[in-house]
Amino acid sequence: MKLFPTLFLVLFSAFLLSAQTQFQLDSAFIRDHFTKREVMIPMRDGVQLFTSIYTPKDQSKPYPIILRRTPYSCGPYGTGSFQTSFQNMNLARAGYIFVFQDVRGRYMSEGEFVDVRPFVPATDPSPKGKKQTDESSDTYDTVDWLLKNAGNNNGRVGVMGISYPGFYATMAIVAGHPAIKAVSPQAPVTDWFIGDDFHHNGAFMLMDGFGFYSGFGKPRPKPTTEGQPGFSNWNTPDNYDFFLRAGALRNFATKFDMGKIPFWNDLMAHPNYDSWWKARNPRPHLKNVMPAVMTVGGLFDAEDCWGAWNTYKALEKQNPSTHPNSIVMGPWVHGGWARGTGERLGNVVFGAKTSPFYEQEIEFKFFEHHLKGKGKMDLPEAYVFETGSNQWTTYDAWPPKNTEQKKFYFQPQGKLSVQSPITNSQSPTTNSKSPFEQYISDPAKPVPYTEDVHLGRTREYMSDDQRFAARRPDVLVYQTEVLSEPLTVTGPVVADIWASLSTTDADFVVKLIDVFPDTLKGTENGVPMGGYQMLVRGEIFRGRYRESFENPKAFEPNVVTNVKFELPDVAHTFLPGHKLMVQVQSSWFPLADRNPQQFVNIYEAKDEDFVPSTVQIHRSLLGSSGVILPVLKK
Repeated sequence: MKLFPTLFLVLFSAFLLSAQTQFQLDSAFIRDHFTKREVMIPMRDGVQLFTSIYTPKDQSKPYPIILRRTPYSCGPYGTGSFQTSFQNMNLARAGYIFVFQDVRGRYMSEGEFVDVRPFVPATDPSPKGKKQTDESSDTYDTVDWLLKNAGNNNGRVGVMGISYPGFYATMAIVAGHPAIKAVSPQAPVTDWFIGDDFHHNGAFMLMDGFGFYSGFGKPRPKPTTEGQPGFSNWNTPDNYDFFLRAGALRNFATKFDMGKIPFWNDLMAHPNYDSWWKARNPRPHLKNVMPAVMTVGGLFDAEDCWGAWNTYKALEKQNPSTHPNSIVMGPWVHGGWARGTGERLGNVVFGAKTSPFYEQEIEFKFFEHHLKGKGKMDLPEAYVFETGSNQWTTYDAWPPKNTEQKKFYFQPQGKLSVQSPITNSQSPTTNSKSPFEQYISDPAKPVPYTEDVHLGRTREYMSDDQRFAARRPDVLVYQTEVLSEPLTVTGPVVADIWASLSTTDADFVVKLIDVFPDTLKGTENGVPMGGYQMLVRGEIFRGRYRESFENPKAFEPNVVTNVKFELPDVAHTFLPGHKLMVQVQSSWFPLADRNPQQFVNIYEAKDEDFVPSTVQIHRSLLGSSGVILPVLKK
């Protein structure tokens, strides 16, 4: 036993040394093989955008351009200071011109920054046909300038970006410039009300919204090379305690100076999915697409998992089947395919170096083919890593066509099965005779999103052990018998909840969980893996939006009501010997803000507006609760 810590330290030190060595090699390669220059590129309205251009020193042949536009700085600034990596160094060594640009109004670029700036459709995307600027026109003008001024380019441009830069990559899809041949939105910001970053199904994602905008949202009076610091006066290591003491959202404006943040005020002023939010959704505009598109995301992306799936689906639905459109989803955290090995997340091990595989066998081939005409374009429509079985799978459509929708019903005694719990003897007319489970959702003691005491929002919660939640009285647990054969779920999961409340509003959190065998030996990070309850997918839904995100509706107390919503897609096999579990609760704190459980404007609610609610989850003729899973046919 005494040898284990020593061995661990040796291996960990070797890993760090290897990573540091690779970092040094990559940094040296860029400095030795590229020439850097910095330019201000004029847009059609006269605003100039700061841009760094890295050109291969070998000028014996022309190169395609890879463009990344970002609100997070294209630094380091100065022609003598070089980036230390180009994300995928396979591309760097193969020969490309790399271009990085500060978007309008950020860092060293001129102009006014607008968060997820709305797209302005135009018949003619060129400068003479579109006077009003947006991110697509800025992309068009940048590409047009580069073709004329970035020496030795081959006339082909690729665009890529992760997270917020993924949104700018999406805007390149609709820019309309004929030289843009390949675009890869990666974990793209897509819809900040429905599924990404700051709202999930209308529920405000408190930790990310506050943590991000306390710094990023501060106005920039003039171009600068420095970013703004975020909130740091926590005075506690415990985020649960901090946000509970902070109280209602309206308190943040004065207590933490968030009222000085313009976009925070916008968030507070638009509680529903109104025209302001819809204008910031790029998906309706993804039509008549010219470039090849490969959308990339992580199955365990805590920020923008939703955006990757739904950007791909919008492209697929709104463009001809012949258009090259594909999706790649791996077992990654936010941007995990561009850093690390992708071998594990927290306590869950995937058994393969998924990130290097993606870089070498997927992303590299995509850009080589479309920007250089090299290699066969033999990548599948969907390249998806299936967790549980831990293997890469390929499909000619996503969701896969060979699936069947199976509803797993909540049963008495916490059981879960495909058999309906309804019997002919049950009465459809009275609540008193309706079988149900119930819990009291108390905003003063919300269900934590993870069992650890920590400050920053973790990435690992996406696959965390859920045993801590299963033991709470305000969390309902349903699980199958031990599986005798594999159960593969590929596609979106639908929560079909029939609930009655003692109040007029509530949130619903539904979690799909893989329960490991009790007999499983060993630990990961000190956590016993026997009986581990791995979160495969969890999602929150604000109940008032059950009929419409535009027009919220109060619950009628003590009346059984259907709340049906979609969880982001999964690709997971529940192995023989495992169990399938579903947990239901009404808070997920402080990941998401608390619902007052009264039908009031939550952004204006006072501390005294938060009240307990008795929540009943029904399984009768009045409504049979459960989850609908896309099960892969054998």
